[in-house]
Amino acid sequence: MKKHNFYAGPSILPQFTLDETTKAIANFAGTGLSLMEISHRSKEFVAVMDETVALFKELLNIPEGYSVIFLGGGASLQFAMVPFNLFRTKAAYLNTGEWASKALKEAKFFGEVVEVASSKDKMFNYIPKGWTVPEDADYFHITTNNTIYGTEIRQDFDCKVPLVADMSSDIFSRPIDVSKYALIYGGAQKNLAPAGVTFVIVRNDVLGKVERPIPTMLKYQTHIDKESMFNTPPCVPVFAALQTLKWLKSMGGVAEMEKINIKKAALLYDEIDRNPMFKGTVVKEDRSLMNICFVMDEKYIQFEKEFLDLAATRGLVGLKGHRSVGGFRASTYNALPIESVQALVDAMKEFEKMKA
Repeated sequence: MKKHNFYAGPSILPQFTLDETTKAIANFAGTGLSLMEISHRSKEFVAVMDETVALFKELLNIPEGYSVIFLGGGASLQFAMVPFNLFRTKAAYLNTGEWASKALKEAKFFGEVVEVASSKDKMFNYIPKGWTVPEDADYFHITTNNTIYGTEIRQDFDCKVPLVADMSSDIFSRPIDVSKYALIYGGAQKNLAPAGVTFVIVRNDVLGKVERPIPTMLKYQTHIDKESMFNTPPCVPVFAALQTLKWLKSMGGVAEMEKINIKKAALLYDEIDRNPMFKGTVVKEDRSLMNICFVMDEKYIQFEKEFLDLAATRGLVGLKGHRSVGGFRASTYNALPIESVQALVDAMKEFEKMKA
């Protein structure tokens, strides 16, 4: 039975990525050695790292003056690395969900943090509007996509202070104007590669301004100077990321991927809005294209498990909502084909005929 993978992360990857990574694990670049046992300083792997950086810059149209580095620790480590490297006296954060809240919490270890706005009052089901960023803040931090609650910021803010964004779950899903950001980071396990590697895109001129000593491994400049090779990088996830970037380029790049993602999301949201058994949980204008959250209508709430069981028989996996909110979550990352979304819509229609 064909599986339709809606897991939020680790999540679906392109078949090309799986196939090429599998080959490299068996025999990397014709060396007769596995990718898992080759030196990260071998010319073969250095070439992988160089090409991955080059494709990052090409596909996102990253301007001159920015560095792309690959680290360990996931996005959660960046919650501390960002303030370690950028925080002098004050930072500003937009609180739009659990990961934004965790990033804000870490920043408070470094000094004054201004929460410019929060959507916690309504279980993070919308993106706050009309907020003001203090002009004396060292940076302003946003989380562009909220995997748990299903909201997304799909615009590049004009900001008078350095703008920092956690783009773990929507990087490469739409074109972005990188020049508006001082730093972009994200864990790879949602839209790019297996868990284990974190990307950081940083404008070089925002670094080196804090007076505090920064531990060597937590200093961005360390990894820029050593081209992500200060310590052994997560070689397999970096290689897999390269394959995903190659696949993305073959699909027409980020602008074309956005068109596909809009079609996939519209297909599912239209069914959620039409089907009386289900309802969305997010303000429509802030709905995510990557993580589509919905619940059973109150009249049918007793059928939630039964629907998940039906979905499982159709090969639809990973649909259970996050444990903190319940309901359903369909993660429609770049690698998920529209056929999988159609299979989910068909299951929802079938369930409606059975129960409504």
